Amino acid sequence: MNVKIRTEKKEDFNAVFALIKNAFEKERFTDHKEQYLVERLRNSDAFIPELSLVAEVNNEIIGFILLTKINIVDADTNSYPSLALAPVAVLQNFQGKGIGGKLIEFAHKKAKDLGFGSVILLGHESYYPRFGYKMTKEFGIQLPFDVPEANCLAIELVENSLQNVKGIVQYPKEFEL
Repeated sequence: MNVKIRTEKKEDFNAVFALIKNAFEKERFTDHKEQYLVERLRNSDAFIPELSLVAEVNNEIIGFILLTKINIVDADTNSYPSLALAPVAVLQNFQGKGIGGKLIEFAHKKAKDLGFGSVILLGHESYYPRFGYKMTKEFGIQLPFDVPEANCLAIELVENSLQNVKGIVQYPKEFEL
């Protein structure tokens, strides 16, 4: 299967909305509103157009990933930039074929090329470690809500980019925490 990954365009928005809804339809641990989060984030200061990516097969959008700006704030209110991965979505018919992984790896490379050093996410503890994610507590980073530690994950895109960063992730208001 020939998968093409490219930057999302405005004319993709409706297809991406439907894709995200489809991808999360059967997931248990979700509010099933990820597609609305993406709409809000596209209109926020946290949005980075180059990190809103789609995967296509035969000109059909089958996958999507979004990385947006966040900060990690320490006890002294020092702020360290990072990225949030939310969401990565693949149409149900194409899940389990490595497309999500291709999106993640492509997004990581693109983010690193744009000068970002790390990514934080809330996700499946058995899926993301294969891409290098570790629990945020290993870095001294916490998410601002009560969820299992095993699902709070981070990766350094640049070696030691989180070495002296400790604190709580500060999400944009669009996440509606």
